[in-house]
Amino acid sequence: MRHCLLKILMLLWLCVPALAMAQVDPGSAPAPAVAAPASPAGPTLPSLPDVTVGQVGDNTISLPLQTLLLMTAITLIPSALLAMTAFTRIIIVLGLLRQALGTGQTPSNQVLVGLALFLTMLVMMPVGEKAWTEGMAPYLNGQIDFASAWTLTTNPLRDFMLAQVRETDLMTFAGLAGHGTYASTADVPFPIIVASFITSELKTAFEIGFLIFIPFVIIDLVVASVLMSMGMMMLSPMLVSAPFKILLFVLVDGWVLIVGALAASFNVA
Repeated sequence: MRHCLLKILMLLWLCVPALAMAQVDPGSAPAPAVAAPASPAGPTLPSLPDVTVGQVGDNTISLPLQTLLLMTAITLIPSALLAMTAFTRIIIVLGLLRQALGTGQTPSNQVLVGLALFLTMLVMMPVGEKAWTEGMAPYLNGQIDFASAWTLTTNPLRDFMLAQVRETDLMTFAGLAGHGTYASTADVPFPIIVASFITSELKTAFEIGFLIFIPFVIIDLVVASVLMSMGMMMLSPMLVSAPFKILLFVLVDGWVLIVGALAASFNVA
């Protein structure tokens, strides 16, 4: 019985399309298709200017090599930006402050890096606005070519780094590169500026860290001398002095003082 029902259903399934086609008059012309109304065109997005990166001199770079160079540049850009901004000085000073307080891993590395990043954004905001106005915005509008945009965009960053660089560091790296004295700041190569900027920032950061350490070291010495006079030589002075250092730091509103002093320690280009 089931097999008979299945056969009947299959026959009906095969006959329905044939019956539908038989009802259509073969002589009648098909109805003209009604043209669908044209949909309104969407807003056109501005296209970025083309940058030719596939040529090195007269030689053409293959697509895999272009991709490799692009991925390498993307991985190096964050490190380069952190090294050429105020981040280096800020994160070193915050790390030395944590050691001076003797609080171990409090605040955590994530908190210190986050604070350093946002403080770096605050310090570098005028430089970024100037670079955007003079270089990036005209390039995206198609007013200048890529070479001119690169020069105009990096000039504010060069001026910022040169304002922080010590002359001795600059001359040291110029001598290592085999260069003499420069007639003007425009003649200084960009790698020389970056190298001298990093060493200058390290020196400045450790100088600030030394000044931060002094009051906390004094508290450690006072606590250690009091414990020695009381005969408590087995008690760690760091354990006793830590609450007093934290209390002193909170009473003088230390975080605001440190962050404000760091932001004001950078020379304006």
